[in-house]
Amino acid sequence: MPQDKLILVTGATGYVGGRLVPRLLDSGYRVRVLVRDPARLQGRLWLEQVEVVPGDALQPESLAPALADVSVAYYLIHGLQGGKVNAERDMTAARNFAEAADAAGLERIIYLGELVDPTARLSPYLRSRHETGYILRQGRVPVTEFRAGMIIGSGSVLFEMLRYLAEREPVFICPRWYFSNAQPIAIRNTLDYLVAALEQPESVGKLLEIGGLTRLTYADMLLGYAQVRGLKRLLIPTPFYLPLLSAYWVHLVTPLTYKAVLPLIEGLHADSLAGDDLARKLFPSIDLLDFQTAVRYALIKIEKGEIETTWSSALVTSKGDIKPYTFEIIEGMYIERRQALVHLPTETVFRAYTGIGGSRGWLYLDWAWVIRGWLDKVVGGVGLRRGRRHPNDIRTGESLDFWRVEELVPNRRMRLQAEMKVPGKAWLEFESEEQEAGQTLLTVSAYFDAHGVLGFLYWYAMWPFHKFIFDGMTSEITKRAKSLQSMP
Repeated sequence: MPQDKLILVTGATGYVGGRLVPRLLDSGYRVRVLVRDPARLQGRLWLEQVEVVPGDALQPESLAPALADVSVAYYLIHGLQGGKVNAERDMTAARNFAEAADAAGLERIIYLGELVDPTARLSPYLRSRHETGYILRQGRVPVTEFRAGMIIGSGSVLFEMLRYLAEREPVFICPRWYFSNAQPIAIRNTLDYLVAALEQPESVGKLLEIGGLTRLTYADMLLGYAQVRGLKRLLIPTPFYLPLLSAYWVHLVTPLTYKAVLPLIEGLHADSLAGDDLARKLFPSIDLLDFQTAVRYALIKIEKGEIETTWSSALVTSKGDIKPYTFEIIEGMYIERRQALVHLPTETVFRAYTGIGGSRGWLYLDWAWVIRGWLDKVVGGVGLRRGRRHPNDIRTGESLDFWRVEELVPNRRMRLQAEMKVPGKAWLEFESEEQEAGQTLLTVSAYFDAHGVLGFLYWYAMWPFHKFIFDGMTSEITKRAKSLQSMP
């Protein structure tokens, strides 16, 4: 019975792992997650239903507590896409995990790899994905290795690349990799296989290649997406491969980074098709989706604003690191975060950032905020003159200059939604999270949901100024908190 098994999920902050956990819970399994930084799980709806163990596969001594009493472990760990250093790190992590799993007496490891031809010329990242599976299989614990086709789902690299290119470019000059054959699979079908393997004993020790119903080229995928959206697109083939140039072009015209898409493009150097139907035979009840149906499901998720996980969700630093600046694109939402560790109580930091705006100003480069408010007035917006109701007290729903207080959680969070004229929707969020020894982690996040090409251009026009404005604001909030603490 599922309740008798404790399942460990590694990589729970990643794209697949973050969606696998609730599926396992829904199936009745007890779940433990191994994460380098438990704070990154805050906000997950399933957090209170799982056991969280901090640890890192690169630190072998941290694995024993995570693997204690576990029946099956999902190995979903890998480094950043691309780069020799990360490939080497993946190998070390896999060796450590295989040895720790053997010592803990696990029944099985389930690993998710990539469906590409291992005899083809692969990037260091894709090669490491295959070598990771090989290393895990060399241990004494049986391994079920799934090799999945490119995943179609809201927030996946492939889907986001398809979506932005198809929406923004009416004509495509297509390098040769556009016409390699692939077998993309819906994220929900990927999860179907991963969960079903727990109750299929014949999958133990097997290497299973999984793909969707449809075999098609990347060019077919672009046209298929365009058809779903009612768009007309023209493709002009060329005989050149050009993976690096292609990756930089995608980087230029979409929110995705070239490092994220380069392994995918390099994976299309050769065909990536399932070589046999063993997975279909072992799991006949799984109803595979065709490509266009998978696209429709992903678009519905985006339209509903149901952001679950994304290709950029996973942590790449070791436990406890605080990155002063991070940038992500989650299902088209641009997200900038700045963090600072403040040696003050959370309530003091909360008072510092909830007191900004109005006559007190925005603490840093006030003249820039004034200019932005004036420009908003010129184009018919509310401008900066609305101020605030009270210099210190603030309530959910009231105006704050050209923002509206959307959420206010005492001593924890204030989220503002922009009411200025912008080609999209914008939010500014402040969070104060209690840490050890009376410290507070201050996080300042800027969110922007761009609408069309104008939204894309607006974001990147404003992005250089964010460095100065939000860095300075974060620093000044810290200073204001210290001054409030010193007041009698």
